Amino acid sequence: MDVFQSQFGPIEVDPDTIIHFPAGLPGFDDCKNYKLLHEEKPNPSVYWLQSLDDASVAFSIVGAEHLGFNYVLALDDDECASIDLTDPNEAMLFLILSRPENEAIRANTMAPLVLNLRSRKGLQKIGLKANIVFSNT
Repeated sequence: MDVFQSQFGPIEVDPDTIIHFPAGLPGFDDCKNYKLLHEEKPNPSVYWLQSLDDASVAFSIVGAEHLGFNYVLALDDDECASIDLTDPNEAMLFLILSRPENEAIRANTMAPLVLNLRSRKGLQKIGLKANIVFSNT
Protein backbone atom coordinates (compact mmCIF):
# COMPACT_ATOMS: atom_id res chain seq x y z
CA MET A 1 0.00 0.00 0.00
CA ASP A 2 1.33 3.43 -0.98
CA VAL A 3 0.56 6.83 0.49
CA PHE A 4 -0.33 9.51 -2.04
CA GLN A 5 -0.40 13.21 -1.19
CA SER A 6 -3.59 14.71 -2.62
CA GLN A 7 -5.50 17.93 -2.14
CA PHE A 8 -7.39 15.97 0.52
CA GLY A 9 -4.17 15.22 2.37
CA PRO A 10 -2.36 11.89 2.44
CA ILE A 11 -4.39 8.92 1.23
CA GLU A 12 -3.50 5.26 1.33
CA VAL A 13 -3.70 3.59 -2.05
CA ASP A 14 -4.15 -0.15 -2.25
CA PRO A 15 -3.24 -1.13 -5.85
CA ASP A 16 -6.37 -3.32 -5.93
CA THR A 17 -8.58 -0.21 -5.54
CA ILE A 18 -7.13 1.90 -8.37
CA ILE A 19 -9.59 2.79 -11.12
CA HIS A 20 -7.92 2.94 -14.54
CA PHE A 21 -9.24 4.99 -17.47
CA PRO A 22 -7.36 3.51 -20.46
CA ALA A 23 -8.06 6.58 -22.63
CA GLY A 24 -7.90 9.08 -19.77
CA LEU A 25 -10.63 11.69 -19.54
CA PRO A 26 -11.18 14.45 -22.11
CA GLY A 27 -8.83 17.30 -21.26
CA PHE A 28 -6.96 15.08 -18.79
CA ASP A 29 -5.47 12.53 -21.20
CA ASP A 30 -2.38 11.98 -19.04
CA CYS A 31 -4.44 11.20 -15.93
CA LYS A 32 -5.36 7.55 -16.26
CA ASN A 33 -5.25 6.24 -12.67
CA TYR A 34 -7.67 7.35 -9.98
CA LYS A 35 -8.73 6.59 -6.45
CA LEU A 36 -12.40 6.86 -5.48
CA LEU A 37 -12.78 8.67 -2.16
CA HIS A 38 -15.85 9.34 -0.03
CA GLU A 39 -16.91 10.40 3.41
CA GLU A 40 -16.68 7.73 6.05
CA LYS A 41 -20.41 7.05 6.30
CA PRO A 42 -22.75 4.40 4.96
CA ASN A 43 -24.13 5.07 1.47
CA PRO A 44 -22.30 8.31 0.64
CA SER A 45 -23.96 10.41 -2.05
CA VAL A 46 -20.94 12.34 -3.34
CA TYR A 47 -17.57 10.85 -4.18
CA TRP A 48 -14.26 12.33 -5.23
CA LEU A 49 -12.35 10.83 -8.12
CA GLN A 50 -8.76 11.72 -7.24
CA SER A 51 -6.14 11.42 -9.97
CA LEU A 52 -3.08 9.45 -8.90
CA ASP A 53 -1.13 10.85 -11.84
CA ASP A 54 -1.62 14.53 -10.95
CA ALA A 55 -2.43 15.45 -7.34
CA SER A 56 -4.11 18.69 -8.46
CA VAL A 57 -6.79 16.82 -10.45
CA ALA A 58 -9.91 15.60 -8.66
CA PHE A 59 -13.55 15.47 -9.68
CA SER A 60 -16.66 15.49 -7.51
CA ILE A 61 -18.98 12.77 -8.82
CA VAL A 62 -22.39 11.39 -7.95
CA GLY A 63 -24.22 8.24 -9.02
CA ALA A 64 -26.61 9.07 -11.87
CA GLU A 65 -29.45 7.28 -10.09
CA HIS A 66 -28.93 9.46 -7.03
CA LEU A 67 -30.12 12.45 -9.07
CA GLY A 68 -33.00 10.47 -10.59
CA PHE A 69 -31.43 9.81 -13.99
CA ASN A 70 -31.82 6.48 -15.71
CA TYR A 71 -29.67 6.26 -18.82
CA VAL A 72 -30.34 4.18 -21.88
CA LEU A 73 -26.73 3.64 -22.80
CA ALA A 74 -25.17 1.70 -25.64
CA LEU A 75 -21.43 1.02 -25.65
CA ASP A 76 -19.84 -0.30 -28.82
CA ASP A 77 -17.59 -3.38 -28.83
CA ASP A 78 -14.40 -1.30 -28.59
CA GLU A 79 -15.71 0.65 -25.58
CA CYS A 80 -16.75 -2.55 -23.81
CA ALA A 81 -13.38 -4.14 -24.57
CA SER A 82 -11.49 -1.09 -23.28
CA ILE A 83 -13.03 -1.50 -19.81
CA ASP A 84 -13.39 -5.33 -19.95
CA LEU A 85 -17.17 -5.04 -19.69
CA THR A 86 -18.99 -8.31 -20.43
CA ASP A 87 -21.96 -7.96 -18.05
CA PRO A 88 -24.00 -4.72 -17.90
CA ASN A 89 -24.64 -5.37 -14.19
CA GLU A 90 -20.95 -4.71 -13.52
CA ALA A 91 -21.25 -1.11 -14.74
CA MET A 92 -22.09 1.96 -12.67
CA LEU A 93 -22.77 5.41 -14.07
CA PHE A 94 -21.53 8.57 -12.39
CA LEU A 95 -21.96 12.24 -13.25
CA ILE A 96 -19.22 14.82 -12.79
CA LEU A 97 -20.31 17.77 -10.66
CA SER A 98 -19.12 21.33 -11.11
CA ARG A 99 -19.88 24.66 -9.55
CA PRO A 100 -19.25 27.63 -11.81
CA GLU A 101 -18.46 30.81 -9.89
CA ASN A 102 -21.58 32.29 -8.25
CA GLU A 103 -23.81 29.56 -9.69
CA ALA A 104 -25.53 26.44 -8.43
CA ILE A 105 -23.90 23.01 -8.57
CA ARG A 106 -24.35 21.35 -11.95
CA ALA A 107 -24.08 17.74 -13.09
CA ASN A 108 -22.63 16.93 -16.51
CA THR A 109 -25.50 14.80 -17.80
CA MET A 110 -24.14 14.71 -21.36
CA ALA A 111 -20.96 12.80 -20.53
CA PRO A 112 -21.40 10.23 -17.75
CA LEU A 113 -18.56 8.14 -16.41
CA VAL A 114 -18.99 4.40 -16.91
CA LEU A 115 -17.11 2.36 -14.32
CA ASN A 116 -16.74 -1.41 -14.53
CA LEU A 117 -16.75 -2.47 -10.88
CA ARG A 118 -15.14 -5.85 -11.55
CA SER A 119 -12.22 -4.73 -13.71
CA ARG A 120 -11.90 -1.29 -12.04
CA LYS A 121 -11.70 0.37 -15.46
CA GLY A 122 -13.70 3.28 -16.75
CA LEU A 123 -14.49 5.61 -19.60
CA GLN A 124 -16.41 8.80 -20.18
CA LYS A 125 -19.26 8.46 -22.69
CA ILE A 126 -19.64 11.77 -24.51
CA GLY A 127 -22.82 13.27 -25.98
CA LEU A 128 -25.73 11.38 -24.43
CA LYS A 129 -28.32 14.10 -23.88
CA ALA A 130 -30.77 12.48 -26.30
CA ASN A 131 -30.45 9.14 -24.51
CA ILE A 132 -31.43 10.29 -21.00
CA VAL A 133 -34.71 9.14 -19.51
CA PHE A 134 -35.63 11.13 -16.39
CA SER A 135 -37.36 9.18 -13.66
CA ASN A 136 -39.27 10.85 -10.82
CA THR A 137 -39.24 7.67 -8.74
